Amino acid sequence: MLSNIGVPGLILILVLALIIFGPKKLPEIGRAFGQTLREFKKSTKELTSDVMEEFEEEKKEIKDMTKLTK
Repeated sequence: MLSNIGVPGLILILVLALIIFGPKKLPEIGRAFGQTLREFKKSTKELTSDVMEEFEEEKKEIKDMTKLTK
């Protein structure tokens, strides 16, 4: 998605953001965006770990049941 922007496009976006929001608001917007990304990443990791834990439990139960049937 962002690979097609290139350096001139990125500079244009930054200049437009500076004009629209002003130099005082840009750091606040950047911090809020960074915090949002951190929270999203944290939530994704938690969800992934929960799913993997459930998968491992199911795998263990299946393994135990196959041992009982032998």
